[in-house]
Amino acid sequence: MKDYIEISVKTTHLGSELVADALSELSDGGVSVSDVQDVIDLENSGKNWDYAEESVYAKDKTVVVKCYVKISEKTRKLADVSRALKSLKENSPFDLGELTVSETEVDGEEWREKWKENFKPIRIDKIVIVPEWMEYTPQAHEKTVVIGSNMAFGTGEHETTSMCVELLQKYVDKNDTVIDVGTGSGILGIAAAKLGAKNVIMTDIDECAITASEQNIKLNGVKNAKVYLKNLLDDNTVKGDVIVANIMAEVLIAFAAGLKSNLKSGGRVILSGILTDRLDKVIAAYKAQGFTLIDTEIKGEWAAIALKGEK
Repeated sequence: MKDYIEISVKTTHLGSELVADALSELSDGGVSVSDVQDVIDLENSGKNWDYAEESVYAKDKTVVVKCYVKISEKTRKLADVSRALKSLKENSPFDLGELTVSETEVDGEEWREKWKENFKPIRIDKIVIVPEWMEYTPQAHEKTVVIGSNMAFGTGEHETTSMCVELLQKYVDKNDTVIDVGTGSGILGIAAAKLGAKNVIMTDIDECAITASEQNIKLNGVKNAKVYLKNLLDDNTVKGDVIVANIMAEVLIAFAAGLKSNLKSGGRVILSGILTDRLDKVIAAYKAQGFTLIDTEIKGEWAAIALKGEK
């Protein structure tokens, strides 16, 4: 029975993260991305690819982001997609490509099972990200982060997220309080808890993100993490030993002064979601607030950094 609509949006490699994030908030059953550049980058890094359709290797390098909605909600959801893409196009700092939308009726159960079959665990050093329906036995040195079935896997977000996870493993110490700003699905906050953080505070201004992160906290049995629907910068009473933020460079620059007020003396800040051509501007903004750069990672067009605050 064809009871769902597959909505496809054509975009660019750089735009796929933004488009996938927007569609994940509207989807009834996950988001997938066909992007050959992500596959190439992950193969070169030696890490597993989480999801790739056969068509991803086609000569046409246009990136296709897909989401799924119930046929009964087709008209409303297509209008929502149109508004979301219009907003992205008006506010994006880089080219999003065509942003053309197409739709196809599909059998909900059939595509859902096919979608699940193509996932594999994502290994990021000691952290392994595993979809909830998959059985996985971690090795002695591994910590698993289980993610619910309605998450956006296989997006350009993977590069920025994986760099954050790598830096968390370097700079989170036991007994730390970690603040995850713009938590989204909660991967970073949960990873910090699994790495030994004493307390984890996760914030977002998106209600969908709050719901998703709370579900994932339960899936992982994490007891020391709390999620808040708030802008962290509105509350300087919240203090962390480590603050992690995977957000666009322009937002990170605007946050520089505010994040300082939420960081304990000598604490660490981990920032990602930075295009390499904006890296110097982000670093300059934080140095102006007294931060010292202590680490840099680059994957493809994206960069992540770790900085230390003043004592």
